[in-house]
Amino acid sequence: MAATPAPHPQAPPKPTWDPRDPVRPLLRPTIRIRLTLLYGGMFLIAGILLLSIIYLFTAQSLTDSVASLPFKIVEGKVLPTTAECVLPDNGTGEQFNAAVSICLRHETDLALQDLLRRSLFALLGLSIIAFAFGYAMAGRVLSPLGRITRTARQVAGSDLARRIELDGPDDELKELADTFDEMLDRLERAFTAQQRFVANASHELRTPLAINRTLLEVHLSDPGAPVELQQLGKTLLATNERSEQLVEGLLLLARSDNQIIDRKPVDLAEVAERAVDQVHAEAEARGVEMRGERAPVVVQGNGVLLERIALNLLQNAVRYNVPDGGWVEVTTEAQHGQAVLVVSNTGPVVPAYEIDNLFEPFRRLRQERTGSDKGVGLGLSIARSVARAHGGRISAEPREGGGLVMRVTLPI
Repeated sequence: MAATPAPHPQAPPKPTWDPRDPVRPLLRPTIRIRLTLLYGGMFLIAGILLLSIIYLFTAQSLTDSVASLPFKIVEGKVLPTTAECVLPDNGTGEQFNAAVSICLRHETDLALQDLLRRSLFALLGLSIIAFAFGYAMAGRVLSPLGRITRTARQVAGSDLARRIELDGPDDELKELADTFDEMLDRLERAFTAQQRFVANASHELRTPLAINRTLLEVHLSDPGAPVELQQLGKTLLATNERSEQLVEGLLLLARSDNQIIDRKPVDLAEVAERAVDQVHAEAEARGVEMRGERAPVVVQGNGVLLERIALNLLQNAVRYNVPDGGWVEVTTEAQHGQAVLVVSNTGPVVPAYEIDNLFEPFRRLRQERTGSDKGVGLGLSIARSVARAHGGRISAEPREGGGLVMRVTLPI
């Protein structure tokens, strides 16, 4: 019984207005209007609170001043109650009024100083509350942007099925999220079509190449075939094998550009050992010595693709080496929380300005695009794509005396 396909996620609701229409509703709740209302309302509330606090402090200060006068009347005499208030014992009414005015002015100054001190404390408290409230409201307003950013990061990991599906008013953020979702729909369709095309093309290309190889092998197995025909058959078989390698390389390059989702623990040292075993016979035939210490270091990834990285690097290191007395050193270790695979080799001197070209498809060092028996020119391109799919990177630098030092760094 065929499995029921998973239902496609529903598209997010469309805005009630066309984003491409230059004439938009005037009362649309845009971010500008919302921020204006938010901060204008916060300023109004803060002003009302500040005025209320100042009013209360002023009333309390005046009440305290009236409750404690700087003088008192005892048996028909006016006596001061503070040291700052000096009243004449015998004097005219004008002198008495002037002394009382001085006393009241002094009490007013004390009340104003007390009001200023309390107002400063109130301003400090309101500032703390305003900053905390503003921080919380800014986070609430910017939360849709955080949601868009998180979705974009998930999409960067080749999870094109993710959608923002932002709810809320039809403001600028909603418009941005809906546009982003539409872009993801188109990207998902494009990637799906690309994967389907790669699968179909690889099948269509593999079939005739396999048929050609079978026919050539059958004719070459005939002991009565002329020598010229056998030589032609071997040449055609080598050309067919090269075409098969090219198809396999292109297919692997297309698949390795995606993020690896199904990850398993893989020992990078074991991967390097398997790659060394596969190129050991070719290295002996070319007189190249294989050496190096490989410490165990476990990464999360696809073992087959990681082995492809090591194999491609080792094949290049063996094939592009010196005729006699050459060597290839393969080491694995953990450095600064990352797994590192280093492949060093002797060989011709490589100019530093040609390093970047080595990672381009069908590019070789001082070789023609066709006619080389050392590969199809996709080894380093595939290695870089696989490293990127694992969240790592690959770099190369010329080795002093000739050759290269290839360094693959992968997260542990």
